[in-house]
Amino acid sequence: MRVARTYAAARALLGVALVLAQAAASMAGQGSNALVATLCVAYAGQALIIWLLPRFRGLTESMVRASATGGAGRQRWVTTIGVDIATFVALHLLDRASGFNFAALLVLPVLMAGVLLPRIAALAAAAASALLLLFGAWDSPTGLDATTLALTRAGLAGIGLFAIAVLAGELAARLVREETAARESMELARRQAQLNRLVIQELADGVLIVDAGLRVRAANPAGRALLVVSGPGPSVPFGLEDRAQWRPLAQAARQAIADRRWPSVGRDIELVLDDGQARRLRLRARFTPGNTHGDLGDAYCVLLLEDLRTAQARLRQEKLAAMGRVSAGIAHEIRNPLAAISQANALLLEDDLRADQQRLARMVSDNVRRLQRIVDDVMELAPARDEAESIIDARAVVAATTVDWAQTETIDLGPASRLHTELTAEPVGVHFDAEHLRRVLVNLLDNASRHAGPEAGAVLLRLAPHDGHAVVLQVLSSGEPIVPEVERHLFEPFFSTRSRGSGLGLYICRELCERYGANIEYRARPAHEPRRNEFVVTMRQATLPAPDAMLALT
Repeated sequence: MRVARTYAAARALLGVALVLAQAAASMAGQGSNALVATLCVAYAGQALIIWLLPRFRGLTESMVRASATGGAGRQRWVTTIGVDIATFVALHLLDRASGFNFAALLVLPVLMAGVLLPRIAALAAAAASALLLLFGAWDSPTGLDATTLALTRAGLAGIGLFAIAVLAGELAARLVREETAARESMELARRQAQLNRLVIQELADGVLIVDAGLRVRAANPAGRALLVVSGPGPSVPFGLEDRAQWRPLAQAARQAIADRRWPSVGRDIELVLDDGQARRLRLRARFTPGNTHGDLGDAYCVLLLEDLRTAQARLRQEKLAAMGRVSAGIAHEIRNPLAAISQANALLLEDDLRADQQRLARMVSDNVRRLQRIVDDVMELAPARDEAESIIDARAVVAATTVDWAQTETIDLGPASRLHTELTAEPVGVHFDAEHLRRVLVNLLDNASRHAGPEAGAVLLRLAPHDGHAVVLQVLSSGEPIVPEVERHLFEPFFSTRSRGSGLGLYICRELCERYGANIEYRARPAHEPRRNEFVVTMRQATLPAPDAMLALT
């Protein structure tokens, strides 16, 4: 497109130059051929129109696009180049006596033919120009010697035109290949940059790109969020020295940039944020090279920030997963000898034993049952089989489980009961298993009843849909809130505040919830509320099948 526009501009300027040359020759008294002057004016007029008028500029661009696909645009270029060749040869033949070398103008159309047309068409343009020059030299009215000299000159000019057409075509093809490769490389680089940016934006660890002046030039959302108490964080660019709470990070970055080295495992720093909260971060630094003169002014330092709480939680989860697999294996091995002990003890109880022996046998029986419950709890942690996901009526399951639990605990349901319930009036579907949901609810009710007071409504059970996509089950209880030291370990296996507790209840609840895409968490309520402890189970809402819905309504 640029070459085509340059060609149109060159034609216009050349036409104007031909007209001015004819006018100068006429004013100098050398005379002017009327036919030559008319031809120059006509050529200049059409060249200026194609160059200046928007309509014809669009035609030039469409010709370039069409010629790239071998369409009608090539024929138009052949016509345009043919007009130039015919015009310049005509000027050469009509104005031999003036001394103007119009044959030299043939370089322009032949050069453009080599650039804009295929090789065959370009060679055809050079051949047409050479033949017309030879015809004009052969038709010379001078003597034989002059004709021979003119033919020699025309032949040499034709050879030069052929060389120009070939060289222009080769150079144009090479430039096209290089530009195509450059465009592909730029597109590949652009896509790679977008991919890198997307990956960095989604990283859980913080990434800050800092220059030598400790200005953050780029940062992902995780990196900006680690620098503030809450919210998205500062917008780039910003300086690490802009806020006093970032001073430890700024000092570490300055030392890293000055030394150009940093431990591969990183170093731990602590930031004290606006609310006085201390946030410990693990800082790793990577460096980009400076210029060839050793100036580090254009080098950047990449700071990788990781919240130590996240790292410790990840490590703790890995340990718990390994512990769960080992515990499930051990529980499976314990089950068989435990069953044998239970059977042997049952046989002993059938005999006529003394009172002290019966007491010991009952102790064995009680502890066997306790061990059996622990084994069953541990076996629940084993990976579940791939089963079809079930949809249940959470309202029906929660209501039935509450009634059964209250009967087992000898709790009368009513206004004066320790347990109050607030269930949705309509059936509500969730993605869960009925037996597993019953187990989660019983565990939460046991914990709430154990720590709540004796007053009416000490335990509150709620079930309600939330924002059209989830169903929330809440178990609230009175009593002092769980202290932070205990709260951190609530959902860990084998952690219990009771001497005879297995410490697997809440851990199994969390595992069962995660199995169905649900979530369970503990929340401490404000001090002015009567029920300070709250466990929340958020389940995925689902549409109940028609038969289940009808059964629930009846």
